[in-house]
Amino acid sequence: MTFFNALFTTPFLLYSLIAGVAASFASGVIGSFVVVKRIVSLSGSIAHSVLGGMGLFLWLRRTYGWEFLTPLQGALAAGILSALLMGWIHRRYREREDTVIAAIWATGMSIGVIFIALTPGYNVELTNFLFGNILWVTQGDILLLLSLDLLIAAVVALFYQRFYAICFDEDEARLQGLRVDALYMLLLCLVAVSVVLLIQVVGAILVISLLAIPAAIAATLTHHFGRMIGLATLLGILFTFFGLFLAYEANWPPGASISLVAAFFYLITLSSNGTRRTAKPLSCPSKSMKKL
Repeated sequence: MTFFNALFTTPFLLYSLIAGVAASFASGVIGSFVVVKRIVSLSGSIAHSVLGGMGLFLWLRRTYGWEFLTPLQGALAAGILSALLMGWIHRRYREREDTVIAAIWATGMSIGVIFIALTPGYNVELTNFLFGNILWVTQGDILLLLSLDLLIAAVVALFYQRFYAICFDEDEARLQGLRVDALYMLLLCLVAVSVVLLIQVVGAILVISLLAIPAAIAATLTHHFGRMIGLATLLGILFTFFGLFLAYEANWPPGASISLVAAFFYLITLSSNGTRRTAKPLSCPSKSMKKL
């Protein structure tokens, strides 16, 4: 059976592709802001700190029988909490961002490891979240992913110009009367939601590949930020499709295959563009600032 036949005859493979499309929307939209704002490493910290929430929720579920709790809910809660904490520490104490990133990264992972050790039974759920297993996606997971996509779309549509401004020039945005700190915290929360979406596809360890690479490639192909978002979304969908195809034909892990495809195309882009920098074509025109 070929991949294309299996796609329409095997429900779990079709669900995987739908989940990948849903995750690609989040990676295209939020990933573009992440790349321009240069907070990719911060996003990686959020991705790894969610292990603490996943471990805690799974421990509560197994130990006390709280069946309504799932590792995905724990990842979402821990991601938003770590994003808010990271942003608050950086803004309140003006701590070096890389120091904050390292501290929260290590703390979240440590909490997760402790609760994994305390949780009875074989913790296959956490293994899938760490390394990614898109083939385990259910209809309920897809509905949740689409709901989070709608949330991201609504918030970005409402605050698009403001996010655009703080990503390019916080000082100018502050002079225009924008609440830069609050907008920065909100953007970090959206990053956390996007990380949870991408964890369903490639896992926490490889989440940066889909969050950053499509947007980085798109930034080399267009000078317009709005088109960059659209291109990044399309690239994420293509990477997911070809990654699933490669995983099916070669019998490889799907999450790692998707990440490998993304990295391969990124290397091609770097080779074709030579020394051209990713963020160079993008700028914040003064007329956009005047609208705020």
